[in-house]
This record gives sequence, structure tokens and C-alpha cells, in this order.
Amino acid sequence: MAAIQPRISVEYRDDATIVAFTDERILEDTDVRSLREAVESVVEQAPGIHLVLDFCHVRFLSSAVLGLLIRISKRVYEQEGELRLCNIHPGIHEVFKITRLTNVFEIYEDVESATQSFSSRQ
Repeated sequence: MAAIQPRISVEYRDDATIVAFTDERILEDTDVRSLREAVESVVEQAPGIHLVLDFCHVRFLSSAVLGLLIRISKRVYEQEGELRLCNIHPGIHEVFKITRLTNVFEIYEDVESATQSFSSRQ
């Protein structure tokens, strides 16, 4: 059975680029690779990006996604941008706490508070 490619939607709001993951499960290596390519493409096109990764639909993800998030974070900061995560399912948030990624990423309850956090720092 062929893997379903993960999908993202991209929205521009004020000074932020919001990338929403639209799949419920991101588990396969091919899914992670596709996401990496899609998100890195968005990041590469906008040095200094204010990026919000919205996990509103995601309920399950592989540990490879955690590595991908760290990679994306490094790339965003190398380009003098900022990254926020939001709408993280409680089960996934627990993984972030256990792995101490809550100390690495700024996590917000929703897109609105994540996007507002950019303007509050300027």
C-alpha cells in the first residue's frame, strides 16, 4: 500500500507564515521526508521568517518528526527568523515534555497567540 503524502497548508497572516500540518498521522519515513521538503522550501524562500507550525490535525507522529522540528528550528534561526509551535495534541505535548523539547520550542495554545507573540517582542 502506497503511503499517503503528508499535506500542509500555508497561510500568511500579518508578519507570520503559518504552516499547518493537515494529516492526523505523520509516521512513515516518506511522510517525514515530504514534510521536510515542503517546510524547508517555505523557510528558504523567506529569510527572517516568523514561522508558526500548526499541529491542529496531528494526533500521532514518529520520533523522526521531533528530529525534523529541531532541523527546521536550526534553519529558521540561521536565517535570523523565529519559530513557534501551536495546537499540539495533549499526547504529543507529553512527549515534548518528556524529551524536554518544551525547553527548546516556544509552544502556544493556538495560532492567534503564536502569531501575536512575534509582535510582542519587537
